[in-house]
Amino acid sequence: MTRDLARLLRPKSIAVVGGGAWCASVIEQCAKMGYSGAVWPVHPTRSEVAGTRAYASLEDLPSPPDAVFLGINRHATIDAVRSLSAMRAGGAVCFASGFAEAQAETGDGLDLQTALLEAARDMPVLGPNCYGFINYLDGALLWPDQHGGQRVERGAAILVQSSNMAINMTMQARGLPLAYVLTAGNQAQTGLAEMGLAALRDERVTALGMHIEGIGDIRAFEALAAEARALGKPIVALKAGRSDQAQAATVSHTASLAGSDAGARALLRRLGIAQVHGLTALLETLKLLHFAGQLASNRIISMSCSGGEASLIADVALDHDVTFPPLNDAQRKGLRDALGPMIALANPLDYHTFIWNDAAKMTACFTAMLQGDVAAGILIADFPRPDRCDPAAWGCLFEAGGAAQKATGKPLLLTATLPEALPEAFAARAAAAGMVPMMGLEDTLTAIAAAQLPPPQAEPIALTGTPINPVTLSEARAKSALAAHGLRVPQAHQCQRSALPEAAPEAPFPAVLKSEGLAHKTEAGGVALNIATPEALIKAAGTMPGDSFLIEEMITGAITELLVGVIRDPAHGFVLTLGAGGTMTELMCDTASLLLPATPEDIRAALMTLRIAPVLSGYRGKPGAEMQSIVDAVLAVQAYTLANAARVEEVEINPLIVTPTRAVAADALITLGEEP
Repeated sequence: MTRDLARLLRPKSIAVVGGGAWCASVIEQCAKMGYSGAVWPVHPTRSEVAGTRAYASLEDLPSPPDAVFLGINRHATIDAVRSLSAMRAGGAVCFASGFAEAQAETGDGLDLQTALLEAARDMPVLGPNCYGFINYLDGALLWPDQHGGQRVERGAAILVQSSNMAINMTMQARGLPLAYVLTAGNQAQTGLAEMGLAALRDERVTALGMHIEGIGDIRAFEALAAEARALGKPIVALKAGRSDQAQAATVSHTASLAGSDAGARALLRRLGIAQVHGLTALLETLKLLHFAGQLASNRIISMSCSGGEASLIADVALDHDVTFPPLNDAQRKGLRDALGPMIALANPLDYHTFIWNDAAKMTACFTAMLQGDVAAGILIADFPRPDRCDPAAWGCLFEAGGAAQKATGKPLLLTATLPEALPEAFAARAAAAGMVPMMGLEDTLTAIAAAQLPPPQAEPIALTGTPINPVTLSEARAKSALAAHGLRVPQAHQCQRSALPEAAPEAPFPAVLKSEGLAHKTEAGGVALNIATPEALIKAAGTMPGDSFLIEEMITGAITELLVGVIRDPAHGFVLTLGAGGTMTELMCDTASLLLPATPEDIRAALMTLRIAPVLSGYRGKPGAEMQSIVDAVLAVQAYTLANAARVEEVEINPLIVTPTRAVAADALITLGEEP
């Protein structure tokens, strides 16, 4: 269910229930920001709160409030929400904690959260266990603390689950205009996706930044991404849960599961949401998206008046998905006219200081560089600290950079190598001149790479079931099940130890002998390869544990071995992993992940991102793989998984032996729940 949050987030009236310091702060912050709507404190015994007339009860208010801050205990919060819902208020922020996120500590958190939802009915509720939100566009704050922002006419929205992180981000001094800062708490009713949609639907919001601990409703995130694309407003996300410690922390903090990191990366990529891995990268990417929008490519130019900075950014760029294309003839002519014969022309460019403070020549230089087939330009400049130095001589950068940007229409990023070397006042001046103020080479290049938003995939993500009493099938059963969906498997038959003398002469030599029922056959001595004769087969069996064997065709002519695996990730869907297989899987950690369903094109593209991709293509004159056979094998695994989605826990082929003509599953594993 999608609720209309517009009345809550853009209120004409705000009620503040409670009389403590937190509630007083909400009232004070609204006054400080120049909020023009009504603010109504509610307290049963006080005549005023924070110098504002108080009402004894919600029923005494002049009219149903648009937005309500509930700064009272968790039990009283439920009663207040019930009253607000009945009087058709616009929505409420539940500040109190002690609901589902504290179940382990209190023992009654889940029951109270259920009661809260029943009390709210259709009325929007943010939290519980959250600070609320700041609307910097209208000066409306349901926010019980200090913050570092100011009123803006348009800007980016930031949505986080952690209230403390939200406070920290309001203190940024990076020249990023913030339209909204919203906190979600434990998302008892209103999730991140629903809040994100409400923010993006405000025409004054340009982009959305999200710190995500748990996805929650996959379908809601799909809807968020689809509407963001329709509105032309990009989303950038910082997803928690890459480490085991972070996953544990998200459960205790928000009562939401982080899911696997591979699943999260695949989900965000599939939805066309840019992903970064740090707070400064999140803010810098959001800033670039606010000022410049999505970039057309990763082709950029860089300019600085120092050879050291030119080489530094070239080195840093090696770790980022950006390229510095060579200068074309038109660029070289324009640069030579502006710089004279003494400057070595290259990209990145060291334009030296010969033209410093000559705004006309600097403009000509910057304009010439931006004329190439590039999506954006970087102008590196670190400003003197204004408390000890005089930065007046740096004014030429604003004039020349702004003029070059206007002449070419391409984003020009005024970038300081050190964040502190672009003070907020200078960042604002750069923005006023038409440039994008950026801080730090690493974060700037991360932002440029992220601003090439991944193309979304329209088909809905396959949702998982919850398998009951899952068990692992035998290798023979797993291969048979997958073969029924099109997977190629070796010729094989099962045999008990006592029947080996009769079965051995019929083996498909050269053969492989496997002892069944072992989790790690190779380590346990349960596999013998390249057996040439019946006698050798019987001898090999004599050294193996177990009484049940699988005799298989030995697949020869292998180019390489691949891993094809599917894991049920309840937070994100079925995660398909492709990678180097066999004994190299754990050693190389060379994998790529997708969510099901994946298209043949997705599978081919993922395979080409692997480090072993050159082997698949034919390395140093050796034959390459028959790629369609690999894709067909992956599609067979996908078909089986989707046909049994309610029961599948895991499907794995390792190795998938790849030859110049076919791809054959040498081993297979399926973990499956009971029939519903």
